Amino acid sequence: MLMKTTLQFAAVLAIFAAVSILQAGDVTGKVTLKGDAPAEKEITPLAKDPNCGKSYSKPATTRHYVVGADKGLANVFVYVKKGLEGKTFPAPAEKPVMDQKACLYQPYVLGARAGHPVVIKSSDDFMHNVNFAASKTGNDTFNFAQTKAGQANEKIFKNVEVLAKLQCNVHPWMFGYIGVVDSPYYGVTDASGKYTIAGLPDGKYTLAFVHLKAGEVLQEFDVKGGASVNATLEVK
Repeated sequence: MLMKTTLQFAAVLAIFAAVSILQAGDVTGKVTLKGDAPAEKEITPLAKDPNCGKSYSKPATTRHYVVGADKGLANVFVYVKKGLEGKTFPAPAEKPVMDQKACLYQPYVLGARAGHPVVIKSSDDFMHNVNFAASKTGNDTFNFAQTKAGQANEKIFKNVEVLAKLQCNVHPWMFGYIGVVDSPYYGVTDASGKYTIAGLPDGKYTLAFVHLKAGEVLQEFDVKGGASVNATLEVK
């Protein structure tokens, strides 16, 4: 009798777990730019560098406002800023990777979890250094060299920081940014301005859109009954 009761209780728990999983919706959307983007500038020191310049058939430019089709704005970090307080989440299955390729950080904007490793690597067969010189939230700073292709180091940002800035002092035009948050609910807009945050449980939330030049914009929204939510933004 005890065995039967235990099995029945386990079955009920499984049903509740399945319902909990189902009651989660995706947040999708697109960020667009209103008006014309300021002109990007050619990175002339890159072109003149004997190691870096040979990788480009046309001039490399800054990436302040990367605008795609239909005014879609890339490199906007989007994350759930409020509504998840007190919740804990399992460790990520994969480690995010920030690469140094052809003397630029790739991607320009990366998302990561506080307290979990980020892989910082180089695909270039010459020296870079990775300098996280100043933290706004008390994360440990670092500065290390990577001298050959394939070298990788793992770093952990203990605290939330949006956005943490990396720079290569060997090639001072090289900047990369990491949005460090305390949940898995974040994304970065792609070349068309689109993003997806998958599997957000039912609840009331505040979504933050962070762009390096346009700043931060907040939107409140609800996830109800596991229905997907569309959250779009037009940046002036």
